[in-house]
Amino acid sequence: MNINDSFSHDLYQADNNRYDTMQYRRCGNSGIRLPLLSLGLWHNFGHTNDLEKGRELLRCAFDNGITHFDLANNYGPPYGAAEENFGRIFQQDFKPYRDELIISSKAGWDMWPGPYGNFGSRKYLIASADQSLKRMGLEYVDIFYHHRPDPDTPLEETMGALHHLVQRGKALYAGISQYPADLTARAAKIMKDLGTPLLIHQPRYNMFDRWVEDGLLVELEKQGMGSIAFSPLEQGVLTNKYLNGIPEDSRAKKDGRYLQEEQITPEILEKVKRLNNLAQTRGQSLAQMAIAWLLKDERISTVLIGVSRREQLLDNIAGLSNLSFTDSELKEIKEILG
Repeated sequence: MNINDSFSHDLYQADNNRYDTMQYRRCGNSGIRLPLLSLGLWHNFGHTNDLEKGRELLRCAFDNGITHFDLANNYGPPYGAAEENFGRIFQQDFKPYRDELIISSKAGWDMWPGPYGNFGSRKYLIASADQSLKRMGLEYVDIFYHHRPDPDTPLEETMGALHHLVQRGKALYAGISQYPADLTARAAKIMKDLGTPLLIHQPRYNMFDRWVEDGLLVELEKQGMGSIAFSPLEQGVLTNKYLNGIPEDSRAKKDGRYLQEEQITPEILEKVKRLNNLAQTRGQSLAQMAIAWLLKDERISTVLIGVSRREQLLDNIAGLSNLSFTDSELKEIKEILG
């Protein structure tokens, strides 16, 4: 069903107790506190998805204190669709709550044809931000990110564009994604000199992808920047989905863009099974433990989750009740991961 064919207009009233249980963590040295879980609209909000399901996820998230919704210009399919659909839901459900929300978007990957629809030029970033605001029906986003490093555009130009967007009120804060430690330090210096400090870094980080531990987390702490970890469950590998092989309806079978079937090796499955056994001794699902493992580090301001069902979202939220690990548990996890 096309997402635009299924929109109903029932009135949404947010849960009065939405802030009672969610935990919030300060984002670096800023005045912003983020929920320990943020909801990403990377999947499940394109024109091929069901609008009511996406709407249900956004409502459930906000009703449980998740105040941060994360988008990008090319989320879909097609490109731009997630922002369009979020904009429709925002106008219907969340407009009265705008000042309670952190809404982010990004630009840096391919978005439109030609030489000006990709990477990190001033022309691309400013045009993309304008397009994103129009699609979502917003006057500003709370955070605008450069989505990935650009090896060819001068860093001063890219950071200057982010500074411009903040100065013009199109974004309240600026961020970067997937920048290595050395480039992060350079970007932070440029932005500090311009007078618009970088608020946050969005790196890929999970038990199986720990590159941020090789200097980036130390640099973020040094710069006073927060971080939001994406792909915390390694595209579903760090769940119980693959414990008995690769299901026909799994992302590895259906969509090879982000997770290939050959990546789920017998060695990986053995590690997943051992991690799952440990999670059970903690009274958690594997997904809950994987998220808790990230949040044990205070330098991780929030974890970005992407879910397709309300039950998954509630399971992730429930896992926040147990974020501590014993020394023996951490030792066992280290041994399993190798």
